[in-house]
Amino acid sequence: MERQALQRAKEAFLSGRTRPVEFRLQQLHALQRMITEKETEISTALKQDINRSQYDTPLLELIGIENEIKLAIEKLAEWAAPRPVEKNLLTISDEVYIQPEPLGVVLIIGAWNYPWAVTLQPLVGAIAAGNAAVVKPSELSEYSSLLLRALLPRYLDKELYPVVTGGVSETQELLKLRFDHVFYTGGSTVGKLVMEAAARHLTPVTLELGGKSPCYIDKDCDVRIACRRITWGKFVNCGQTCIAPDYILCEPCIQGRVVECIRQTLLEFYGADPKCSPDYSRIINQRHFNRVMGLMEGYTPVVGGQSDASQRYIAPTVLKDVPPHSRMMQEEIFGPLLPIVTVSDMDDAIRFINEREKPLALYIFCSDKKAVKRMIEETSSGGVTVNDVMMHYTLSSLPFGGVGQSGMGRYHGKHTFDQLSHQRACLVRSLGMERVNLARYPPQDRRRKKYTKKFFLIFALLFGQRTFNEWSRALLPR
Repeated sequence: MERQALQRAKEAFLSGRTRPVEFRLQQLHALQRMITEKETEISTALKQDINRSQYDTPLLELIGIENEIKLAIEKLAEWAAPRPVEKNLLTISDEVYIQPEPLGVVLIIGAWNYPWAVTLQPLVGAIAAGNAAVVKPSELSEYSSLLLRALLPRYLDKELYPVVTGGVSETQELLKLRFDHVFYTGGSTVGKLVMEAAARHLTPVTLELGGKSPCYIDKDCDVRIACRRITWGKFVNCGQTCIAPDYILCEPCIQGRVVECIRQTLLEFYGADPKCSPDYSRIINQRHFNRVMGLMEGYTPVVGGQSDASQRYIAPTVLKDVPPHSRMMQEEIFGPLLPIVTVSDMDDAIRFINEREKPLALYIFCSDKKAVKRMIEETSSGGVTVNDVMMHYTLSSLPFGGVGQSGMGRYHGKHTFDQLSHQRACLVRSLGMERVNLARYPPQDRRRKKYTKKFFLIFALLFGQRTFNEWSRALLPR
């Protein structure tokens, strides 16, 4: 099944039908139609998978996909066009440009927490760049996976964009095959396996991973507004977001206020019992439920802590004075637990962040622009948002991706197009002006060198001494 899907996609790609921009646009319009026409079915699948609110589905998944498609349709002719580059005097009469060209067949391995957004957004870029793509949705989001398998062939070219469903064994079989690029979204443990498998074929990879994204709250900022935004970012989708604030760093003097502001915001967002709120999601499966509950062992939550295994429900939970060496601070939480770690000041916060792996996102709540600039300059992360959370993800003009252990490569908008294209260097010359090239051909002698210097002197008079030096370095024998 996996091998056949790849073979069909490769044959379809080699037929050349993805090359014309018109074909790519047609496929993008078809994908756009699918999102519009099947929104209800998509919302139902997400409700079954993760108890996603029907109001959150457009906000968290579909609007982003639609915006990516619209941008690609609008800009595709520009993105795919040859890009002229600066010439030197040696190539002054030549045609010099970069031509983006398709890589071939891309393997897209999606994730279960946002099964439509993180699967289809890379597909938009793959289509725009003229690639074929084998799409492998996550088996954990079962209803979304089956729906995607049913819908995509109805709207897109079946041979160029097949959907392969299944679990770990199917993914392993796919990774044994030779693709031209692998685009994986998920955890770092599997990410290492994906990279290892791709290395056997020298296949380039884009790894959108995660990690522990810190959230620093300065004592002099508006703590109430900061906590409101953090509460949304942390507990939306039941904390199962790769760029959710993983933990809070703050000074001890504001820790109590932070806890109280989050408590009040949770009451406003989800009511007295979040379990009954239509806007609060569930943990994806029992294994992840047990994992998140295990992280809480030994701690007494100051907010939340309730759970119901039969519904895979874990209440929005806050824990304070969490030791930096605790298990909760070593693993990515990926659930509705928000630990607070106290630091003495911003210096201490910067040191704390830099002692750990580079995160996918860094959040800074601070009103002092100089302090913000300093924190950005003295730390490293995939992305950074100041005085809000997660919003950098929504901008197609910004590259989204990790650094170090939080991932490699980038996407969104033109960044996806470039990531899934080969930037081909092109130099087109004529067969005229051969005399200019004599200096580089053997046999070399003093007379030829003398003649060539006189020839170049003309250019030196016309274009300046710098030009003469450039030609001399390039062509004259040492």
